[in-house]
Amino acid sequence: MAKKMRGIFAIPQTPFKRSEKGYLELDEESLRREINFCIEAGAHGIVMPVLASEFPVLCEDERKRIAEIVVNETKGRIPTVIGVAGVNTRIAVDLSKHAQEVGSAAVIAMPPYVSKLSFEQIYGYYKAISDAVNIPVFIQNAGTQFGTALAPSFVAKLVKEIRNVKYVKEETPPEGHSITAVLENCGEDVMGVFGGAGGRYLIEELKRGAAGNMPACGFTDILVEIYNFYSRGDEEGARELHREFLPLLNLTVGEGAIMKEVLRRRGVLRTTYSRILQPKLDKYDLAELEMNLRAVERHFKVYPPR
Repeated sequence: MAKKMRGIFAIPQTPFKRSEKGYLELDEESLRREINFCIEAGAHGIVMPVLASEFPVLCEDERKRIAEIVVNETKGRIPTVIGVAGVNTRIAVDLSKHAQEVGSAAVIAMPPYVSKLSFEQIYGYYKAISDAVNIPVFIQNAGTQFGTALAPSFVAKLVKEIRNVKYVKEETPPEGHSITAVLENCGEDVMGVFGGAGGRYLIEELKRGAAGNMPACGFTDILVEIYNFYSRGDEEGARELHREFLPLLNLTVGEGAIMKEVLRRRGVLRTTYSRILQPKLDKYDLAELEMNLRAVERHFKVYPPR
């Protein structure tokens, strides 16, 4: 049996650059630098492209190119989990086959996120993904904001009955309760349940039995340090660092514009361009970010803020 996936699985942002024709295109050089940043910061795995990577505004060719870059740049140093969620089953299956072909360790998918499906159709969607590959499949249960929230009992049905569905990223609020319910319903059939929310609830998740967390990658080194403290049995050390880090984390969770600015300041990204319309950071946002970055920068392992 393959080694179970555990730890902090970082989610890179999708970097863009302005093309000669004026539109935003994938910045492959920055993406490669970002992947290596995650690895040098101690990430236990890399997940991309998913929600934190702006995947809904990427075309299928771009998603495949990102998968190729992520796997090739990682070079087997840590596991890669490629996002394959689609608006329909055919797209998800095609992306899953491609992810396996390029060498990904696993794939992850939300249910279709534009038109809601019946639970019977969602079952068929995950079964089709599983049947298309021979690598583990993660269910991303992101709640009603992105498609359909899956009840713990239904998640367990998918895990127990579909061959390659082995892991869950559980984000349905209240997240801690949902993780506990999924673990209780799935029992030993699930190989691991990961949390989200950028690591805001990381210690609570770990105490409940979570396998780890899948956060946006800007603070990978700090979250890895917290995870490692906890894994060594130093819960107080983990809690002390988490408390110190929480003001900065709360500032950036759910704010793609700020996370890209963090990565720019850490020397990882060249631009903060996004295809998603977001409020422009003003002088107050930037001052708050600067103050909170400086408060924890001694914990950064790579690319300190400039």
